[in-house]
Amino acid sequence: MSKNLKPRILIISMRNLHSQAFRSAEYEFEDAICTFDYADMLTPEFASGLRKQINKKLANYAALTVGNGKLLKSGCRTSTVDKEYDLLFFICQHFWDITCINSIKQWREKSHKAVLWIDEIWAKEVLEHKTKLCLELVKDFDYIFTTQAKSVDAIANLIQRPCYSLPYAVDAIKFCPYPHQPQRNIDVYSIGRRSPIVHKALIELAEDNFLYLYDTLKGLQMMDYKEHRTLYINLIKRSRYFIANKAKFDSVNQTGNQEELGSRFFEGAAGGAIMIGTPPICEAYTTYLNWQDAVIEIPYNAVNIADIIAELDAQPERIKRIRQDNIINSLLRHDWVYRWSQILDKVGLEQTPEMLSRQADLKNLAELVMQA
Repeated sequence: MSKNLKPRILIISMRNLHSQAFRSAEYEFEDAICTFDYADMLTPEFASGLRKQINKKLANYAALTVGNGKLLKSGCRTSTVDKEYDLLFFICQHFWDITCINSIKQWREKSHKAVLWIDEIWAKEVLEHKTKLCLELVKDFDYIFTTQAKSVDAIANLIQRPCYSLPYAVDAIKFCPYPHQPQRNIDVYSIGRRSPIVHKALIELAEDNFLYLYDTLKGLQMMDYKEHRTLYINLIKRSRYFIANKAKFDSVNQTGNQEELGSRFFEGAAGGAIMIGTPPICEAYTTYLNWQDAVIEIPYNAVNIADIIAELDAQPERIKRIRQDNIINSLLRHDWVYRWSQILDKVGLEQTPEMLSRQADLKNLAELVMQA
């Protein structure tokens, strides 16, 4: 972004409040916007001190008791928006993140349009008292986007604001293994939730000449989001197979059997790994990953995972095609610039020259992959 151009976007980022690894994609999106649009970033921080914590608890108790979302406190220091912007953009991973807006003064007065993008909100949760109070605050936004396609109607009906489905994406240039094409020395890479049956089978397979990379810690916090994201990208680019399952497949009590398309699918595809797992049964999956073999479907209890991998390994031409299709579709359809373009289109803002330049770069890189 040219430093001489007046910022037209204000991004509210949770990066100074939360460092969970699952938030890294959202921070990547924010940084991507800053590279191809003209943006400032507001990064709220927690207020310290015992009195502040007591006031927060009392305020939230009162808010929940009387049913007034405007009283909810996130525990953030008060900040003020003192410049005017064409668009305020706020990414929330969880509905409670929305309460942070109560600590920001003049945000609505200084923003011509305001957009909220919320990741994880299940239709079942929308009806719960605490969630409804948080969503009251969203009525001050002009448009809402969510990765949870089947939650769109529930949100729109509650707050009476336009709500749209917008899936995850990636920095497809960073994820792309071309032109360097590193060696794929990791046989299977798995992060996050997993089938214990498939995991056990892969552990046994790893006793032989087979590298299975998986999480051994729980509740990981990032020390540095950019370093974490870079490592993650590099590991996918060096993996032959990548486990990808529908979002929260093992948390039915939370999801209410709602099946959604998580970020893993876009990350695995962009890195050129062959994805294996249980994809969601939903329109988003058939719309956004609609090429052949985007995911090699296996049952949750696939004890024969070793045989499945061996069968795939015996088809090198198929593997090459899948890898190329995954990368090319990611470059041409699933970079953050395409998602941002959709948002700008809704709010009536033009694309920047930098956005058009990035799309040209993505197309050129896709052509390179096609010729490989």
